[in-house]
Amino acid sequence: MTIRNIRKCLVTGGAGFIGSHLVETLANDGIEVRALARYNSRRDPGWLREVPGELTDRIEVVFGDVRDAEQMRKAVDGVDTVFHLAALVGIPYSYEGPRQNVETNTIGTLNLLEAARDAGVERFVHTSTSEVYGTAQYVPIDERHPLVGQSPYSASKIGADQLVASFVRSFGVPAVTVRPFNTFGPRQSMRAVIPTIITQCLWGDRIELGSLAPTRDFTFVRDTAAGFYCAGKATGVEGEVFNLGWGKEITVGDLAVLIRDMVGRDVEVARDGARLRPQASEVERLCSDATKAREALGWEPRYPLADGLRATIEWIRSRGREYAVAEFVV
Repeated sequence: MTIRNIRKCLVTGGAGFIGSHLVETLANDGIEVRALARYNSRRDPGWLREVPGELTDRIEVVFGDVRDAEQMRKAVDGVDTVFHLAALVGIPYSYEGPRQNVETNTIGTLNLLEAARDAGVERFVHTSTSEVYGTAQYVPIDERHPLVGQSPYSASKIGADQLVASFVRSFGVPAVTVRPFNTFGPRQSMRAVIPTIITQCLWGDRIELGSLAPTRDFTFVRDTAAGFYCAGKATGVEGEVFNLGWGKEITVGDLAVLIRDMVGRDVEVARDGARLRPQASEVERLCSDATKAREALGWEPRYPLADGLRATIEWIRSRGREYAVAEFVV
């Protein structure tokens, strides 16, 4: 398989969970990276603080908002590759703020696409999500599975996906879409399911979760970042969509027991009605078929669930109870 050379790239959402790992991966391979962080009054670079110091000379941090079309034109100027990860990702918040989800996830993607088209960007890698499939109608889920918006978040991402597809067909934008399945690892929000379980296992009296029956296909963040990098380098894949997942599902309840056993504390696993999604909105089953990514991108996940969980447990433990609990309850 031939690969293209990435010289300078933009990573939107570069200060976030997956974005910061991708920035680190790219810079570690000698690529010049412009990392877009959402503007804040403290000029806080988010998780880019965790990137090793020897890589910082290759990273330019800029602040902005994907909802600002003119800012995105400036952000794209001078790069050959765009990795677009910036998004509102909290599904529970999407029930409270559906309009903001559409403005950020859908219109923000439109702003980046227009900027990339006009700048003649050589590759545009767009971030989708396994949530766009809704509850699996068959497993494993391949890229031909119907798209079903079961939350305002997933609907906003479906809209973004379709905009990307339309810009490929209408304007020849050399875009590729990747769909990560349930990424986890260091730097993830404490409110995501795996950090929630780990935090309660380490320092709580019981593990309180929403529904325990849904299944998920968890992928360690370093594997996900590698998948993005492969999508940026591969040739002849413009217009294609790629799942990034292990192809192994586990129920939320079984996941909680597994983490509890790894932590080594005998705490009860319980359902918390306050954490339940609206009934028709809950995605009951996700399990990926990533054959296409393996064959066309040369991507292969390398971190089994247990290995990724150990790394995540140790990272959260190292941050301490005060950090984890404060983040969890915000």
